[in-house]
Amino acid sequence: MPSFSYTGRDAAGEQVTGRQDAATAGQVAGFLAERQITPIRITLANEEKAKGSGDIKISKPKFLQKVSLDELIIFSRQMCSLTKAGVPITRAMRGLALSVNNPLLQKTLFQVTDDLEQGHTLSGAINSHPKVFSRLYVSLIHVGENTGNLDGSFAQIAKHLELERTTIKNLKSATRYPSFVILAIVIAMMIINIFVIPAFAGVFASLGAELPWQTRVLVSISSFTWDYWYLLVGAAVCSVVAFKRHIKTERGMLQWDRYKLRLPVVGGLFTRITLGRFSRTFALVMRAGIPIEQGLVIVSSAVGNTYIGSKIQGMRKGIERGESFTHTAQQANMFSALVLQMLAVGEETGNVDELLEEAADFYDQEVEYDLKGLASAIEPILIVTIGMMVLVLALGVFLPLWELSSSVNR
Repeated sequence: MPSFSYTGRDAAGEQVTGRQDAATAGQVAGFLAERQITPIRITLANEEKAKGSGDIKISKPKFLQKVSLDELIIFSRQMCSLTKAGVPITRAMRGLALSVNNPLLQKTLFQVTDDLEQGHTLSGAINSHPKVFSRLYVSLIHVGENTGNLDGSFAQIAKHLELERTTIKNLKSATRYPSFVILAIVIAMMIINIFVIPAFAGVFASLGAELPWQTRVLVSISSFTWDYWYLLVGAAVCSVVAFKRHIKTERGMLQWDRYKLRLPVVGGLFTRITLGRFSRTFALVMRAGIPIEQGLVIVSSAVGNTYIGSKIQGMRKGIERGESFTHTAQQANMFSALVLQMLAVGEETGNVDELLEEAADFYDQEVEYDLKGLASAIEPILIVTIGMMVLVLALGVFLPLWELSSSVNR
């Protein structure tokens, strides 16, 4: 049975290390939970031995360093356990800073700890690090500080981030298959253009036959690709760089996010994922007691789409003018009739947060249904594209060969 080395913190916040024999790391985590120890790191004992003191640790450049969603979830869960156990914030923060492996997160936690020791609030300290802690994160921590329920705020954040991780996973699932199909088609076209057509062009040239216009077009395209490939590569690189620089601007990002929602096949899926994220995040904000105007500002930057974010900002302006939440949601022209009815009932009964949570569940079910039907929706497009490629080859390559063979037989 393998042996695992573990590092954790007990109910008093003291660091505990040891070794435990178990079949999996999950069993070790269960063993530690029974002893009321919060696990920080669990590794195979032989892996630690393999890491010699002479090993060189290569870290990423600063511009590539970032804190992943999984690391934030683990940090939030650990802070929830430590604050619930009554461990002082500065002590808990410094202890976690010593245990994390991410250099950026470690540096951030040390700086937050220093700010706390200088008398800053936790929300004020983490607000200085927007690359790690989002505006929503800071606002929920601020609410937890004011209500004395900081461990509850960390628990809410961890749950929200786990749902966000699921949303991102759905987005990746939605784009993986179309991206693979497009890449396969591009590679096939390149192979045909670079290898297949020149081979047939050599055959046609040796026979000295007059070629139809379809074949001449294919041969010309292939020759241009061979002769000016560096120009094509340069144009492609410049286009990618220009596109990335454009979407970094406020106007460019707004245009791109709006275009993504109108893409065929997957545009509706992106819309439902974004609206589900809005509904769940806004429900969390309202449940935390944040004023609705401030909550809409926070959520507009948390939905991950600047176009939808601008619509949410329009809702905020409507509420500031004295309009009802349901009316502003209807004017935004984002939600379906069913969701609008749910919001109207929630506003009448004073349970908007609960109805928003149900709306988020509704969108999640829609996304799950769309993902299951995505493959069947893309297959006809794939078949048509492949059929067009075969037609081009038949008209431009094989048809002249058949004509040549017919003339030879005569």
